[in-house]
Amino acid sequence: MSVAPVEGIPALSSDLFYDIFRRLDGATLASAACTCATLCSISKEESLWENVCSSMWPSTNREDVKSLISSIGGFRKFYADCFPIVVNKEVVEYQPNNYHEYPDNWTEAEYYGDMNESENICPSDFVSIIDIRFKGKPVCSKVLWGIPNANSYDGWFYNCPFRIDFLTYADRDDNNDGSVHLSVSDGLPHISSMERERKDGKLWRELCEGLQLSWIIVNKKMKQAANLASWSPLGGQRHWPTDRDFVIRFGSVLPAKDILPCQVVECILIMKFRVVHTEEEGVQTTLKLTELSMQLEDMEGAHVNGRNSLHILKDALSSRRSKNYGEVLESCHMYSKVQNELKEEKMRNESRLDRLCILSGIAAFMTFWYCVL
Repeated sequence: MSVAPVEGIPALSSDLFYDIFRRLDGATLASAACTCATLCSISKEESLWENVCSSMWPSTNREDVKSLISSIGGFRKFYADCFPIVVNKEVVEYQPNNYHEYPDNWTEAEYYGDMNESENICPSDFVSIIDIRFKGKPVCSKVLWGIPNANSYDGWFYNCPFRIDFLTYADRDDNNDGSVHLSVSDGLPHISSMERERKDGKLWRELCEGLQLSWIIVNKKMKQAANLASWSPLGGQRHWPTDRDFVIRFGSVLPAKDILPCQVVECILIMKFRVVHTEEEGVQTTLKLTELSMQLEDMEGAHVNGRNSLHILKDALSSRRSKNYGEVLESCHMYSKVQNELKEEKMRNESRLDRLCILSGIAAFMTFWYCVL
């Protein structure tokens, strides 16, 4: 049986390849670009990467966000910066004297930062691009320009704990009231009652397995972007603070070298849902998103102030990234391990101090009565 010779790739129509490439996801498109010069040239087409980004992050479909991405280098660069997750494996092993006395070793100016240096980092240069998915389907896409209340004249932002409460300040350009709901039609299980949920935890498992969060920070001046979310939840708490509330935690470990003594901080992204309807009320199970916030905490669990947070976010945009989710979990677990060891050592020191105070009090009491008698 004779086989007809196959012509080379250059002989095939570039339009055919373009039609194929626009159906690929980002990872497959990047792999195809490495095969030969022809496919590499076709894969550089910005419209292909725009399609990839809009599929992964629906918030990039907005015209103002498209203009922003074009101004910082285009969609191909945006995907390369934001698809991998920020990872920091330089969490030092625990040493008792490394952290618990650091306020004594730093002056106030060193701890709170130089005001003149912070002025070079403008809060209005930061843009938050947020997308929430549940079981692969987009449920919320919003954009926050700047950092809320950061440009007040009294300067309280720079010295107060840094926090972005997204639902409070995000612009609401849709036609509803801006609220985000999940229901059975989105893939939630039927919940007959909260008592049943407390026993089997079915709703909690579905949330932990199905929710995904992307929180991209863009700096317009630096023309850099990074995804600070862990995509999948790192943990959470069910039925807190009330039986109907579920708290899911995302985040990452960010470098803070030469900014804070602990050298690393945790970016904590909190997502809170509340059960507003169950099947026993005659309505399908429905959850409402009640909180979506970002804050930074140091190794001792203290909130990082606004001034230092700006420096940390700036450095995070150029920090190491990884497409390996296992590396992200490893760095977060290492951070938690060191933080727990620090807390345990602090509790032991406080216990020793309490015993010393008690013994000193007893000795003083006995000495007093010895002198009196």
